Amino acid sequence: MASGPSPELAAQQSAPTAGPAPASETPARRHRTIGVLILASVVVLLIDIVTKQLAVSGLSGREPVRLLGGAVYLDLIRNSGAAFSLGTGYTFIFPIITIAVVGWIGWAAARRLRSVPWALALGLVAGGALGNLTDRIFRAPGPMVGHVVDMISVFAPRGEFFPVFNAADSALCVGVTLAVLLELTGRRLDGTGTRNRDRESVPDSAGG
Repeated sequence: MASGPSPELAAQQSAPTAGPAPASETPARRHRTIGVLILASVVVLLIDIVTKQLAVSGLSGREPVRLLGGAVYLDLIRNSGAAFSLGTGYTFIFPIITIAVVGWIGWAAARRLRSVPWALALGLVAGGALGNLTDRIFRAPGPMVGHVVDMISVFAPRGEFFPVFNAADSALCVGVTLAVLLELTGRRLDGTGTRNRDRESVPDSAGG
């Protein structure tokens, strides 16, 4: 009389076969998102450093340069505050905040980041933060209290209608705006969405 399959073999046959790992968890996707974050950060940082150096060398001691019929002015300003000249009396605090933000981005990237749009958003924020941090560290009047170089004034010189800003400030604003839009539309750092998670949490009616 033939014996049936062993309990171990029966358990293996009845167990569901594990499918391929989700795309959001593959090493290739993780490496791509980290690459996008680093590339965006480096590009923003380089653009910021170059434009600030050009502003210092070309605009020092000059009257504002009028461009685009007065829509934009190039006007060299030394800013002791945060982006758009906010908090000018607390210069020493901003490097600490910047280091904390960049540290959080690095931690989030290492632990959870699998979304290319989120990588771009965080890369823009990190690059902008590092651009202004570079000024805080290396420019006068001294380390950690250096003044940030701003040079873009819109609609009028000297920031009459809007605070004078730089490339780093622009990258920060674009990155934060993109991050808010991703959050509002349900996109998460790990590449999933709230709609997908809600769909997965609803039990299959066919399965009882």
